[in-house]
Amino acid sequence: MNHLPKPAGEGLRTRVFQIIFESDTPLAKGFDIALIVAILASVLVVMLESIESLRADYGTLFFWLEWGFTIAFTLELAARLYCLERPLQYLKSFYGMVDLIAILPTWLALLLPGAQTLVMVRLLRTLRIFRVLRLMEFVGEGRLLIGALKRSSHQIFLFLFTVFMLVSIFASIVYLIEPAEAGFTSIPTAIYWAIVTLTTVGFGDIVPVTPLGQAISVMVMLIGYSIIAVPTGVFSAEVIRSIRADRYSDEACPGCGHDRHEQRAKYCLLCGTWLDEDTPDPQLSEEEQEAWWEEHGGKGNDA
Repeated sequence: MNHLPKPAGEGLRTRVFQIIFESDTPLAKGFDIALIVAILASVLVVMLESIESLRADYGTLFFWLEWGFTIAFTLELAARLYCLERPLQYLKSFYGMVDLIAILPTWLALLLPGAQTLVMVRLLRTLRIFRVLRLMEFVGEGRLLIGALKRSSHQIFLFLFTVFMLVSIFASIVYLIEPAEAGFTSIPTAIYWAIVTLTTVGFGDIVPVTPLGQAISVMVMLIGYSIIAVPTGVFSAEVIRSIRADRYSDEACPGCGHDRHEQRAKYCLLCGTWLDEDTPDPQLSEEEQEAWWEEHGGKGNDA
């Protein structure tokens, strides 16, 4: 169950809440854009810092940029918690945990001094990549894709389970007919070969040497090409269904009964009938509109 964040109270907290959590004002949109730019810039710094030559030449610059981003994101998280009615509930949410993970590594670096912990600190600092997940919060279509993925999860799971059974069967057969010298020393190793072959990756580190094993390899590769589009098709169908549900209305036309109109449509696409049954067609004359209101309870007199 999703719990939408609520402001802590009136006054400054409500104003801060409107800027941070809403986007219907110029100031709120400016805040969102600035936050997106900061997230992308921080991730870019992480990527550039991983290049040895750039780290050697601009290590000090990367250090201060990282602290600048960390302080900025820390203040942003503090502002979010300040304006919320239930700040702990936000910290337990997905984006709250991402916010916390994004700033923790740099602060933890202060508590982990010493040469022996430098490797661990570097591993912790790579968690800054989680900041890019925050971008999903600003993309409305992201919710549509996540919803479609959840609705198709059962079909995709059944498909993957079927694929795993096929992989296990083919791997067991190849393990029985191929010699150990070819690399098939165990069934798990054969399963690895079957997955690599089924996905058409083809590393070539393990290759069947017998004619029967090679024939099975051809069969597995052809099956891989034939089923690779199945989960994509299932997911695409759910996305299309979600788009249609958001865009089209299920209400039938009072004239012809057609029920696939866009949400903002005023007239039927097929017969041209006015779709809003609560108001008269504005194309009617005044006398016809008055007659319509009298027929539907005289609401025009109240207006």
